[in-house]
Amino acid sequence: MKHLRFLHYFEAVARAGSIRKAAEQLHVTSSAVNRRIMDLEEELETPLFERRPRGVRLTAAGELFVHYVREQTADLDRVRSQIEDLKGMRRGTVRIAASQALALEFLPREVSAYRASFPYVHFDVRVQDHIRAMESLASYEVDLVLVFRPPYLPNFRPLMMFEQRLMAVMPAAHPLAAKKTIRLRDCAPYPVALAEQGIGGRQLLDEALGRGNFRFDIVAQSNSFEFLRHLVMRNNVISFQIQIGTISDEGRGIVTREIDERDAPRGDLVLGQLRGRNLPVASAKFAEQLSQSLLTMRTEPSSKRQT
Repeated sequence: MKHLRFLHYFEAVARAGSIRKAAEQLHVTSSAVNRRIMDLEEELETPLFERRPRGVRLTAAGELFVHYVREQTADLDRVRSQIEDLKGMRRGTVRIAASQALALEFLPREVSAYRASFPYVHFDVRVQDHIRAMESLASYEVDLVLVFRPPYLPNFRPLMMFEQRLMAVMPAAHPLAAKKTIRLRDCAPYPVALAEQGIGGRQLLDEALGRGNFRFDIVAQSNSFEFLRHLVMRNNVISFQIQIGTISDEGRGIVTREIDERDAPRGDLVLGQLRGRNLPVASAKFAEQLSQSLLTMRTEPSSKRQT
């Protein structure tokens, strides 16, 4: 499969935007990479890159060709996985991008359960916001996404959707902990800590705040849900999270309460892949497991999913 190595050289240059940087990543000489690129251009009878003083950029033909190369690479991964599956070894790599809320408990639990049955399978888990995750899917960097409120992607195929309520996370001793359901205006007198803007749950919250006539006392913002969780543990502040991201942590004095749906309607957590894409066996099997787990959670009474 020597020709595949040449395609790998081309894709590496396209990703790096530089022949020199690609050569460093591939541990070969720049001249070797450049020679393979020139061979490809000669075979296709068209330039694939614009040579610039500080790197290279794909031509229109190069854009078409890199999409083809990435499709071929993804298909090869699938075939390799199927061959290993036939051997009974269940090898392969599951590549998935997920919202941060899933990285706290749900995904580690699902990966552990899968590897208990298929210990030779490896995982490449990317914790990304919903926009970046969909970009990773579109560029074949991952096989699956599990994200909250994904942006539109024309060739996206949802595999499972699970409505999520917005939850308030607070110390057990907080005055609002006595309530079963909370209106957002109830939180206004108290300090709050929020996820950074652009994260799906924060967008849902900002939309709700835009419809109200009150403001929050925001004492902290962070791109780390783990930081926000520990801040709630150590301070009398309120934070917010979607249901699946709330951890049963009452032993540490944290409780969660539902936000009234009049303030914040439910949003969809979506598991999906590219439409028409044949997934590698390991990724397809993991998607089946995730779908079943989400279906089970969806049919549970909401009280069992709350802390």
